[in-house]
Amino acid sequence: MGNGVSIKAGIVGGAGYTGGELLRLLTNHPNVEIAFVHSKSQAGKPVYEVHKDLLGDTELYFKDTLQEDVDVLFLCVGHGEAKKFVEAEKLPVSIRIIDLSQDYRWNESIREATVEASGRTFVYGLPELQREEIKQAQNIANPGCFATAIQLALLPLAEQNQLQQEIHISGITGSTGAGQSLSATSHYSWRDGNISNYKVLQHQHLNEIRRTLAGMQQDDLAEINFVPYRGPFTRGILCTSYLNSTLSIEEAEQMYKSYFRSHPFVTIADSIPDLKQVTNTNKCLLYLEKHDDKLVITSLIDNLLKGASGQAVQNMNLMFGLEETAGLKLKASAF
Repeated sequence: MGNGVSIKAGIVGGAGYTGGELLRLLTNHPNVEIAFVHSKSQAGKPVYEVHKDLLGDTELYFKDTLQEDVDVLFLCVGHGEAKKFVEAEKLPVSIRIIDLSQDYRWNESIREATVEASGRTFVYGLPELQREEIKQAQNIANPGCFATAIQLALLPLAEQNQLQQEIHISGITGSTGAGQSLSATSHYSWRDGNISNYKVLQHQHLNEIRRTLAGMQQDDLAEINFVPYRGPFTRGILCTSYLNSTLSIEEAEQMYKSYFRSHPFVTIADSIPDLKQVTNTNKCLLYLEKHDDKLVITSLIDNLLKGASGQAVQNMNLMFGLEETAGLKLKASAF
């Protein structure tokens, strides 16, 4: 294995979208052996019967039991279920946990990006914010998908205390953001050729976004207004954030390039990007514009990769001292 490090990984909730993405990534990761894939609903079935694109890549079967001889456990269960699982299973503290739900992302009693719960300390896993803390962490709360796209768009401004003017954000996401279970707003006949907004100004990811940005600002954080949309496509997120700013476009671009210089997955684009440039990758593309006194930042990610499973693997790499990009050098499917 590369770098001489061998990691045994388990996946809980492996039958869903994020579990499937993790399987695709970890099956091809040079330092990882997948020890087991847990799923109560699919136990006994070959993984490739559920994730059909893995036919020929793995002979793993879903299990309804856990193995404790793993180094890291990825939790891909629903919101509210991860915390129940950790508390019920009483896993050895030596097992590192990376939780992809929102259960450990937010604690209203603190502003710091850590949460004490279930006898463990969870570090908020946004590498472009907390790379050094992640390297020392035993447990990670993986950020939300919209939260990732929006925070990456605003981190450089927050670091320079530039979020003092009201912020407006619109963002559109693919149907996989709603999970694999069918619902009235996720099945094909409703979603195709359609668009709608939802959770207007009340999206759950605003908690972690405000916590992060307020913690970086010297002055009080301005109000953040976010309108999310459901898009007629399967994967990807595009967000547009704008606010009044005295920065010139040259100053803003230099600020962003300086902030992200050491972060391998964030690129400042020099022309308007499109979603296909990031789908199936762990990239985030940012594009800056200045119109009169408005600074506009467009951010694009794949909600299942940089917004979920790819970022989880990025965090695992940092936790185990691997190259941050290991197993994540993925190419977009442009056509």
